Amino acid sequence: MISKFNKELKTLVKDKVISPELANKIEQYYATKDVGKPNTLFMVFGVFGALLVGAGIILILAHNWDDFSRTIKTILSFAPMVLGHLLVGFSILKEKSNIWKEASGTFLFFSVGACVAMVSQVYNIPGELASYLLTWTVLCLPLVYVLRSHAVALLIILLSAYYAVQVGVWDYRNNQTPWLYVVFLLAIVPHYWNLLKNKILSNTVMIFNWILPASIAVALSAFVGDDTLGFVTYITLFGLLYTLGRLSIFKKLRTLKNGWLIIGSLGTVVSLMIFTFRWIWEELPSEFHYDFQELFVELVLFISAIAVLGYTIFKNGIKAINLFQIAFIIFWIVYFLLPDIGVLPIVLMNLLVFALGISAIKVGVDTFNFGILNYGLLMISILIICRFFDTGMSFVIRGILFVVVGAGFFLTNYVMLKKQLKIKKQVKDTQL
Repeated sequence: MISKFNKELKTLVKDKVISPELANKIEQYYATKDVGKPNTLFMVFGVFGALLVGAGIILILAHNWDDFSRTIKTILSFAPMVLGHLLVGFSILKEKSNIWKEASGTFLFFSVGACVAMVSQVYNIPGELASYLLTWTVLCLPLVYVLRSHAVALLIILLSAYYAVQVGVWDYRNNQTPWLYVVFLLAIVPHYWNLLKNKILSNTVMIFNWILPASIAVALSAFVGDDTLGFVTYITLFGLLYTLGRLSIFKKLRTLKNGWLIIGSLGTVVSLMIFTFRWIWEELPSEFHYDFQELFVELVLFISAIAVLGYTIFKNGIKAINLFQIAFIIFWIVYFLLPDIGVLPIVLMNLLVFALGISAIKVGVDTFNFGILNYGLLMISILIICRFFDTGMSFVIRGILFVVVGAGFFLTNYVMLKKQLKIKKQVKDTQL
């Protein structure tokens, strides 16, 4: 890239577009522009290298573990963690680059987990997996702010989600709720917010934008039951995630870099699609029996979603709201007020999903975004396919519907492509 850039500069000088002095200044500017900035690729390899070194040390020790005395085992258990602390201290005191801090922080993170596990094994200390994950998370959480490490922050998010699922879903022997997961999540928020303000377009922020909402969606399973009220909670959560993804701070991001928006949208559509079937409404209890914890979680999510929605309306006006942001409110009304009125709730859910598909198609056409356009068409197609399983349509009608939907895919994309090419041609002619 540099050599090509220099050739372009020489061509500009040769054609007398710029002077040799200006070419030298431009060359010197770009040569020194990125000096001192961390190389992203090198940072990734540094973190990955730290993971491999730590795993290699553990495997070497494990191979000869039974031949060591208890004292040697204890020393070897603490050795990687001590080394990790020395590397972290060296990175801080010598004010090393972010690559050093990310790699040393990652190494220390895993060495702490290995140390706790090995010491427990050496001295036969009893304990559950959940308590081990909790101890590991608590010990490593300060590293996020001591090193300002993005890698450790991401690892904390993943580990805390694992802890939440282990306590609330997989460990059937206790009835605990992993409320500490919320504490861990809130502890990461300042670090994430700082990234949003200063590096909104970076790849690091993109990873956080996917990992955080995914972690919340997975961990929520530890706070809800396995009845249909759990669907209500999840639909509310997806509405909240989608509305958060529509905040003005995320406007600069491409859609694929906004995990809040995509996970919220997909979660809303999939959850509502389930309620377009007859059988799920038939299985609803005649009376709702509310568990205090589940009701509390539902209300907190609902109030939070309404608050963010209200903030969006206050800042941008009611026209800035789309159907995806209020879908969870419509679902609440249908689910709690109209569940026993014959086929009405089923019809309303089908109409809601169909309207969401039309809404996505309109957005795709207005913004010339083929991804959003085909997303809306796919929603309508899946809705039609789902109706084949609980309706008595003949094969002829089904075949006709498939042909119509397929033709719709083709014609809509073709028309929009023609419009896009026409606009590009008009812009080009204007510039000429």
